[in-house]
Amino acid sequence: MTYAFFAMLSRMKYINRWGLMRNTRGENISEHSLETAMIAHCLALIGNRRLSKRYDENRATVLAIFHDAPEIITGDLPTPVKYHSQSIREAYGEVENIAVNRLLSMLPEDLREDYSEILNESKAGDESLKPLVKAADKISALIKCIEEKKSGNTEFLQAEKSLRRQIGELSVEEAQVFIDELLPAYTLTLDELN
Repeated sequence: MTYAFFAMLSRMKYINRWGLMRNTRGENISEHSLETAMIAHCLALIGNRRLSKRYDENRATVLAIFHDAPEIITGDLPTPVKYHSQSIREAYGEVENIAVNRLLSMLPEDLREDYSEILNESKAGDESLKPLVKAADKISALIKCIEEKKSGNTEFLQAEKSLRRQIGELSVEEAQVFIDELLPAYTLTLDELN
């Protein structure tokens, strides 16, 4: 029997983000997911080292890697559309659930439960990680805005303001540490980074 789960995941590189925005450089959900995973890992470490939390940083990383996997099937619905109203958000949630179930059906039976816990974030203990992954997702989007601004593209200025506000509203202390200490380097040139 042939199972298509990972072949489908490899298609993440074909799903572009920021579909309504003019980009100086495109971004796909594969690269976004990697960046989100690296940031989620860091946020968990910040929580553990500085804020006396007990996060599983490896689990946070895995959840972030797969956080946009359903978009292989659904596509990347622009944020203004996805969050336009509660009814649209609920309908999109149903579509995402269908997409998750479709992806799970592409796995051998003995692996489905493991990936179901990842794609549905349903494993015990994941509740404390969801805000970290959400913050990492927003920080990754904020980085995209900063990079676009740095390239002279003003298209992302409002998105940057909105994302900074949204991250603040999440009240994830670890995210604020990242923004204060690690985010400023994204405004530097390669020569300045060295």
